[in-house]
This record gives sequence, structure tokens and C-alpha cells, in this order.
Amino acid sequence: MSDQVTNQSLEPAAAARLMRTATYASVAVAGTLIVVKLVAWRFTDSVSLLSTLIDSLLDAAASMINLLAVRYALMPADREHRFGHGKAEPLAALGQTAFIAGSAIFLVIEAGRRLFAPRPVLYVEVGIGVMILAIAVTFALTRFQAHVVRKTGSVAIKADSLHYVGDILVNAAVIVALLLASQFGWFIADPLFGIAIAGYILIIAWRIARGAFDMLMDRELPERERARIRRIILEHPSVIDMHDLRTRASGRKTFIQVHIELDGDLSLYRAHDVADEVEASLRAAYPGAGVIIRQDPHGIDEERASFA
Repeated sequence: MSDQVTNQSLEPAAAARLMRTATYASVAVAGTLIVVKLVAWRFTDSVSLLSTLIDSLLDAAASMINLLAVRYALMPADREHRFGHGKAEPLAALGQTAFIAGSAIFLVIEAGRRLFAPRPVLYVEVGIGVMILAIAVTFALTRFQAHVVRKTGSVAIKADSLHYVGDILVNAAVIVALLLASQFGWFIADPLFGIAIAGYILIIAWRIARGAFDMLMDRELPERERARIRRIILEHPSVIDMHDLRTRASGRKTFIQVHIELDGDLSLYRAHDVADEVEASLRAAYPGAGVIIRQDPHGIDEERASFA
């Protein structure tokens, strides 16, 4: 989870609105590209263009899953889900990897057949025009998604964005394959590029799956975030030291547990106030975070986790 964004700068309500908008935009873009790519493939009969059509079909399915998962993940905690519903996001991301891997396998099979029976590509201008349109629309979507991820830390939208970033490179590769086939008669370039695209799609799927799996397994936040949490805690003048810091993320929600060490002569009331003040500082840095703080007298001999 080293690439996970955890420093969200929006309050939960504003982040929820932004995340919903991103999911609707993703579904709309995927639906539009399916229509134009289907028409272009019927004209050109290009396996490279077919690969992008398949990818867009899976984009639409994955984006619909994302839409439903994000809506569910944003539901507040309830009696049955005291820690909220945030893990719906990594589950959706894992679902995306299944779609993506399936599309890559289908593409390899289709491209393999074309390697042994190459066919000329027709109406190349139509295919190139559609790819340029797809690149422009997808680039705009990924810029918006990147903004949403920076603001919310959504793992589902980040997975969706990684997929669409891959689409941009795929579409550019298709343009090259079409030009090679039409200008130089290298018809074998079309299926070869299709196989290369399939390999890249599998790499994207692995990156998405790895991040989702880390979140489902409650992996610790990146060390830079843990260092930031330590710094916030130790900045309080009454905190002498700290230990047993545990962190995890569920969707865009961060969970922090820690023992703070205080002067043993402090009253229980004052120790409680210090813990509240530290918690407030952590929540200011991580809006909506779940924070649990235990107060310990400094200097007592207590068993500690060796990895904390």
C-alpha cells in the first residue's frame, strides 16, 4: 500500500459528493467510447481496435461496479458494520482485476489467430480518428479522477483511474499499429500490438489487485504517513513518548490506534484532556479518522509490540 493516498483534504460530505461525480463521469465516458469504437471496429476489422472495444466494454462494467461500491462504501457506520463500509472499495477493485485479466486473455486468443492469418486493415482513417477522440476524452477523465484521488484517497477510483491511464497508452499503440498496417503493409503489426496491449493490461490488473489486497489485509499505512502521525502526537507538550502505533485504511477512512506516555502524576481528568487534544490534532490531519488512544504513565515496564 505504499502508493495509497491517505492525506485527504476534504471533509467526508464533500469527499462523498466528489467521489460520486467521478463514478458517474467514468460510466458516461465508457458508454460513449463503446459506441464509437464499435462503429470503428465494424469499419476497420482491426484486432487492435477490437482490443480497445473489449477494454471499453469492461471499463463500463467495472465503472458500474465502482459506482455501486462507492455508494455502499460511503454509507455511515451502522449496528452491523461498526467500522463503516469502506472495504467495499477494495472489493470492487479486486472485481475490476477479474474483468481486466479476462479481457487480456480474450485479446491474446484473438491476436494469436490473426498472427497465423493476417488480414488487411480497412478504413484506417476512421480507426485513427476514433482513437484520437478516445485519447482526448479519456485524458480529461483521468485528470479529473487524479484530482478526486488527491482529495479523497479513494482506492476504487484510483483503480479505475489506473485502468483509464492504461487505456490512453493502448489507444496510442493502436494508432501506431494502424499506421504500420496501412502505410507499410505490416499487417502482422496489428496482432502483435494486440498481444503487447494484453501484456500491459495484465500489469495494470496486478497493480490494482496488489493495492486492494493490502487494504483488505489491513496493511499498515506507508511509513511517511506513520512518521507524520508520530510527529503530530509528539508535538503535544504533555506527551513524553508514544508506542504501539497501529494504523490501517478502509476505503478512504483511516484508523489509528496508539499508546501515549504521560507524566504519571497527571490527574485522570488532565490525562483525558491530553488524549482528546491529541485526537483532535489527528482528526484535523485525517478528517473522519477513527482514533483510539490509550494513556500510559511514562517509564512503566510494559510489554510492547516489537514491530510498532
